[in-house]
Amino acid sequence: MVVERGWPLLLPLIMVASLFLSVSWLGLFSLLPDPARIGLLAAFAITGLAALYPLRFFRLPSAAEIDRRIEAANELLHSPVLVQTDRPSGRDSIFSQALWREHQKRMAEQLGNLGADRPRTRVPERDRWGLRAVAVLLLVTAFAFSFGPSGGKLSDGFVARAARDTVPPRIDAWVTPPAYTGKPPIFLTADANQAAATFTVPQGSDVSLRVTGGSGEETLAYADKDGNARAIDPAGSPAATPVANTVAPKVRQFTGKLTSDGTLTLKSGEDDLGHWAFAVIPDKPPTIRFVGEPKRAVNGAFELNYQIDDDYGAASAKAVFAPADPQAANARPLYGPPDLPLVLPRRGGKGNAAKTSKDLTEHVWAGSNIKLTLVATDDAGHTASSETKTLVMPERPFSNPLARAVIEQRRMLALDANAKPRVLDLMDAITLRPEDTFDNMAHYLAIMSAHSRLKMAGNDDQLRNVVSYLWEIALGIEEGNLSAAERRLRQAQQALQDAIKNGASDAEIDKLMKELREAMNQFLQEFAERAQQNPNAPQMQQNGQELRQSDIDRMMDEIENLAKSGDRDRAQQLLSELQDMMNNLQAGRRQPGGEQDSEMRQQMDKLGEIMRRQQEMMNDTFRMDQMQRGQRQRGENRDEQLGENGGGQDEDKPGQGDDRDPLARPKQMTPQEFAEALKQLQEGQGKLQSDLEQLKKGLEGMGMQPNEGFGEAGKSMGNAEQALGEGEGDQAVGHQGRALEALRKGAKDMMKQMQAMQGDEGGSEQGGRQQNADRDPLGRPRATRGPDDGTEVKVPDEIDVQRARQILEAIRKRLGNALSPDIERSYLERLLELK
Repeated sequence: MVVERGWPLLLPLIMVASLFLSVSWLGLFSLLPDPARIGLLAAFAITGLAALYPLRFFRLPSAAEIDRRIEAANELLHSPVLVQTDRPSGRDSIFSQALWREHQKRMAEQLGNLGADRPRTRVPERDRWGLRAVAVLLLVTAFAFSFGPSGGKLSDGFVARAARDTVPPRIDAWVTPPAYTGKPPIFLTADANQAAATFTVPQGSDVSLRVTGGSGEETLAYADKDGNARAIDPAGSPAATPVANTVAPKVRQFTGKLTSDGTLTLKSGEDDLGHWAFAVIPDKPPTIRFVGEPKRAVNGAFELNYQIDDDYGAASAKAVFAPADPQAANARPLYGPPDLPLVLPRRGGKGNAAKTSKDLTEHVWAGSNIKLTLVATDDAGHTASSETKTLVMPERPFSNPLARAVIEQRRMLALDANAKPRVLDLMDAITLRPEDTFDNMAHYLAIMSAHSRLKMAGNDDQLRNVVSYLWEIALGIEEGNLSAAERRLRQAQQALQDAIKNGASDAEIDKLMKELREAMNQFLQEFAERAQQNPNAPQMQQNGQELRQSDIDRMMDEIENLAKSGDRDRAQQLLSELQDMMNNLQAGRRQPGGEQDSEMRQQMDKLGEIMRRQQEMMNDTFRMDQMQRGQRQRGENRDEQLGENGGGQDEDKPGQGDDRDPLARPKQMTPQEFAEALKQLQEGQGKLQSDLEQLKKGLEGMGMQPNEGFGEAGKSMGNAEQALGEGEGDQAVGHQGRALEALRKGAKDMMKQMQAMQGDEGGSEQGGRQQNADRDPLGRPRATRGPDDGTEVKVPDEIDVQRARQILEAIRKRLGNALSPDIERSYLERLLELK
């Protein structure tokens, strides 16, 4: 009954709405001028309001009307439905009430099979021509037409014609990877990339999208793989170039970063203008590790060999220094740790190994125990560290006792400014009897001058000046004027190396090469003068042959030509070879066997250090065992006797308790302290065994064969470590004694092998010279062997240099052509920027 009454009243409004939808979807609004469009909208609005008027006559059916409709629909007689809710008229009595209930009961028996009735709207009686079907058919047709290219939108009736007459949008989208990756840009809207389902880009890439024309309401959003979407706001629209008699199209620029996998979607209102899926390659952190042990070069420079691995190459690396020995609580050092930036391997090269060499002998930490860690950082900000090595920082050896004393005073003052009174006292001591101490009174005057400066120094800057002055005094005492020439040469080499690395101009390279030549000439001149004064001084020889001035000049000319032609990597390599030659010359190495002799001496020093540590550890273990036995007996006499024994031994070895923990223990220990002391002794014994194994490997690498003594010593050290872990001090002392005896036997055999090897090298010296007779003083093949096949020293021929210059000039000429495409110009610019 609600449908019968409501549908005829609502049908006019529905037909007006369907006609409006049909007109919108058919695109008729977009074809009309604005006045006609507004008039049609007003007509639809008035007609819609008029269609709402019949709704005021709608009313809901009452209960009696519903009952009568049920009786009529089921053709029931005597109104059995109404009887159930009706009541009799007149005066009520018991008889009349019983009679009425009986009547209701009989009428209710007819209600067992009631049925519903269909709505009867009688619309066909009002719409005899069936116009409602035409409206429905037109609505369905218009809806299908709206998906076509000429279809309209529901909003067309409310949008002015000028707003609809926009330029069709032109979309240009591209991704620019970070510059450090070396990856080319990816043009997303290029024809070749239309079929790409997913684009693989590095992390941190910049995505740029430009929309030229369009409605100006385009939006860009990036949704990650989890469905979280973020909007990318447009940047300030750049002004388009105006064209005569035309309207400049709108330009909207979007820029964002790609940090995770996701999809980029461009929309204009509800329309999807394009979408692109990205798979982002994360930037892995770098790794850095030592290649071999840090070592001292022949000229005293600190040499580091390492390897840096990164997916796109590291941006920077440095060596971090820290003191290994504990400092006093009130110490006031004047200098911090040294600064040592590391040379980076070439990006895109075959290997990731690199080497850095820097002279740190002038630093106040030289000769001290340090902890060294290598740290590398990539362009994405990721940082990695290597393992930490503990070693002695290389120092400059001083043979003159007076120079060594000055250096010791310098180190003492630099590490702790509070040691100023102590340094003054030491200066007074060495200048007390100058006629017995000084061979050159100029050195006496220099030290007295430093004494006066130190005494008047009132702040840290003045103290640092005194430290620098003491270094100059020590160099003057030790080397005379040669140290100044050597320092100038190193500074010139370092300046040229930095300029080549940073891509300096040709004028800057000319200036630095001139300084290097002047420093080289001054150094060689003073070197020759010293050789004339001292017949035992090292001669200018390389590989047993004479090293001439012309050879060095030609090498520096090659370095300059390579740096100017763009081959900076090979220029740096050749400069490094020149530095190695000067290092060998300064160190006085006449024969190749000198380096091996130096390594042998180092191995002997390591063996002596191991024997000394084993002796001290055996003494410490014996003391701990005696102390533990004395406390077990709990006898005062025994404790007194033990204290006398310990004191006597400490007097024999003063200062050893400072660096060995067990000797610094009190005379009375708790069980926990005993356990901790034994644990430290056990760890020290294990470290000593590990050092012995490394020494054996080093000897084997030099061609020597460690005898059985080293094996017996290692086995005894292991037994001593096990005994210390079980708390058996007596047994541990026995094993340590056997290990020390085995080390002595191994040392004797090692000395014999070294003497035999040195004798063999001396006998084959002439043969070594003959073997190198086909090489020039720079170690390169002579012309008699034919052209270099590229496997020897990497020095380019003149034809290679000329070819490199021709290629460089061709690139610059092509880049200067204004008609070259933008893509080609960008590629050529990247070629010129390659490092």
